[in-house]
Amino acid sequence: MYYPAIDRIIFSIGPLAIRWYGLAYLCAFGMCWWLGKIRASRPGSGWDAQAVSDVVFYGAVGAVLGGRLGYVFFYGVEQFLRDPLWLLRIWDGGMSFHGGLLGALAALWWYGRRTSRSLLQVSDFVTPLVPLGLGFGRLGNFANTELPGRATDSVFGMIYPCAADAIRAINPLCTGQWETFARHPSPLYQAFTEGLVLFTVVWLVSMKPRRVGVVSGVFLGSYGGLRFFTEFFRLPDSHLGFIAFDWLTMGQLLSLPMLVAGILMVFYANRQSDPASTPGTR
Repeated sequence: MYYPAIDRIIFSIGPLAIRWYGLAYLCAFGMCWWLGKIRASRPGSGWDAQAVSDVVFYGAVGAVLGGRLGYVFFYGVEQFLRDPLWLLRIWDGGMSFHGGLLGALAALWWYGRRTSRSLLQVSDFVTPLVPLGLGFGRLGNFANTELPGRATDSVFGMIYPCAADAIRAINPLCTGQWETFARHPSPLYQAFTEGLVLFTVVWLVSMKPRRVGVVSGVFLGSYGGLRFFTEFFRLPDSHLGFIAFDWLTMGQLLSLPMLVAGILMVFYANRQSDPASTPGTR
């Protein structure tokens, strides 16, 4: 199976270009807003439509800024030093989930402070809205021919084009139109796991009242575990390679604290004597 030829630009009007990557983020934030309205409509949620719009805006700004800064400083410091303006060229791709998470947490903390909510109250409401947006982001990676996987003989493997920037970086001997072997389409694997699977798990957990921190902990732990697993199919960034043990990638290293923190959060929350959830965590 050959990688589909997808132009990064959907269409352009003069200097204005609409790109798949940007559309993926627009769909992600739109999905968060729509799902947020559904959660806010539940009796006793403690949220209304205006609060949903506000928290999605805060989270979107934090995720985009943190995601770009995280990618640059986790994965691309050398390129940034060569070309500082690369930091601003988000349309070329290059966002880090872990950086986006830190940025979003900072934004949600600030929102909670302004609305007299704790960070965990806000994050328990927001985290079920996030996974499908993550899935859209991975589809944007796929359209950009980013995050190529490791070589495989699997029926799911795809033969990548030599013209892709990500392929030229890891396979400089690829001079024809296509590589001579197939790779795992890792963005699709991650779109399925980080998107659909994670959404199903976190949404089902959030359907019932939970102690504060449980929903956030399930999100953190589940994402960390799923990301750690799918990284085995994804080729490490060419300039980083494996971080340790000849198999540990940067994505796995950054996901381990999430897995541990998520487990501890759920364990600690469920040991609290007060079984009631606070408003906004339903």
